[in-house]
This record gives sequence, structure tokens and C-alpha cells, in this order.
Amino acid sequence: MSRYERTCLIRGDGGRAIRRILDRIGNKWTLLVVATLDDQRMRFTELQQRIPGVSQRMLSLTLRHLERDGLVSRTAYAEVPPRVEYALTDVGRTLIEPAVRLAEWAVEHDPDIERSQRAFDERNK
Repeated sequence: MSRYERTCLIRGDGGRAIRRILDRIGNKWTLLVVATLDDQRMRFTELQQRIPGVSQRMLSLTLRHLERDGLVSRTAYAEVPPRVEYALTDVGRTLIEPAVRLAEWAVEHDPDIERSQRAFDERNK
């Protein structure tokens, strides 16, 4: 696929598909949940403890959205007390590699972006 054809994937369908996905994975908690579940099943409380700052409500909503999207599976065990575990699905696991690449890009270029923002702010005082 040519470079032009690849960039057309972003603009195809008016950008609706990519915007919908970016809305989901670009929220504050999604990638943290996905990264935390990488290669392991976890209970809700364990997830909440491993993701600093996430509230019970936001973790619950994020997991529900990820389950609806088919990125996370939820398994409830009929025990007393009830036990529920979350894990990445096969599709969810495919998100790890591009997310890591994006994180690497962000870490590499964050100083440049911050420098540009300061210069812009100085020019526009």
C-alpha cells in the first residue's frame, strides 16, 4: 500500500471510523486499562488499585465500553462472594502494539511539543 493510500485510511469515510475509535481509545482511562490487562486477567478491585486516580465509576464505565466494543471480556463466576474477572480479547490484544508505538512517539516528541507551545505562547502574549 502506498503512503498516499495509507493516509487515505485516515480520511476515508470522512474520518468517521477513525474518529469513533480515537474517541474510545483517546479517553483518559482506556489505554491505561488495556495496558494493565496486557497478558493477565484481573478483578475489578485489582484493576482499580493498579490504575492510580481512576474512580470506581470511571473504571466501571470504561470496562463496560471496552466490553461493548469487544476489546475486553468479562467473566462472572457463580461463587460466594461473586467473582468477576476482566481480560483482553484477541482484538483487544491487537491494540497493545500500536498503543506502545504511540506512547514511544509521545515520549520522544513531548519535549519538542512543549518547547513549541512555550514559543507560541510567548509570541501570542
